[in-house]
Amino acid sequence: MDDQAAGSSQDAHSVPMCYRHPDRETGIRCTRCERPICPECMVNASVGFHCPECVRTGSGTGQAPTAARPRTIAGGSIASDPRLLTKILIGINLAVFIAVQVHESLLTDLVLLGAWPPAPYTPTQGVAGGEWYRLVTSMFTHQEIWHIAFNMLSLWWLGGPLEAALGRVRYLALYLVSGLAGSALAYLLASPDTATLGASGAIFGLFGATAVLMRRLNYDMRPIIALLAINLIFTFSPGFNISWQAHIGGLVAGVVLGYAMVHAPRERRALIQYGTCALVLGVVVLLTLLRTAQLS
Repeated sequence: MDDQAAGSSQDAHSVPMCYRHPDRETGIRCTRCERPICPECMVNASVGFHCPECVRTGSGTGQAPTAARPRTIAGGSIASDPRLLTKILIGINLAVFIAVQVHESLLTDLVLLGAWPPAPYTPTQGVAGGEWYRLVTSMFTHQEIWHIAFNMLSLWWLGGPLEAALGRVRYLALYLVSGLAGSALAYLLASPDTATLGASGAIFGLFGATAVLMRRLNYDMRPIIALLAINLIFTFSPGFNISWQAHIGGLVAGVVLGYAMVHAPRERRALIQYGTCALVLGVVVLLTLLRTAQLS
């Protein structure tokens, strides 16, 4: 009786911590054993979420322990290193940044450039000139140290939790498609002879997906909304020379993809998740074709 009273007092004054990650607060508990579990540990069940131990032992499932594998909230496999892809993406960005610093001529070939020379000449360089690869390479190219530092810090803070919550394949799809959506909108709306670069489109996609995930888990939305608002203020502030098109394109794609990732019904989850990725990619291709036709 005394132990029960003490536990109630503690719950009233503190947020439960994940039993596998004592440094992470969580409002979710396993529906079988009632252990507190964070997004990395929660496994979708027919009712609520289970912890990895209950899934591993088959507790309450009526199945053998090997019949069910731990899954993330989005249906991905739980990895031993939940930040592996985030580390790889940061490594790629850093490698390209170093290469550009050593060989500055590389910058000309990697940035997002719509068309050069501009009308009325026929473009021979840029996306309109057939260099579609720039939509991708520009996502990993930075020139200024402050730019890559800000983007990589944001990627580490936002990417790690998202990779753990979505699983590696879904997280990578979110990152790449959001980045491409940002590149496509910049190509569509920016001046064709303006060069843009950076991972900001993909980073804003992570912002959008993080907001959707936090709402899905009933977390406090105020921190992510405040951080996003600050970034949008800088995006539209004069004098910063920021490609707002890439930021907005990535943000919209991140919200759409994030919603599909965490709200898709379990029985059609993969179809809806990857179908949404394909739909957004289709929009990217369509916008690119329309702009190319306009500039050619």
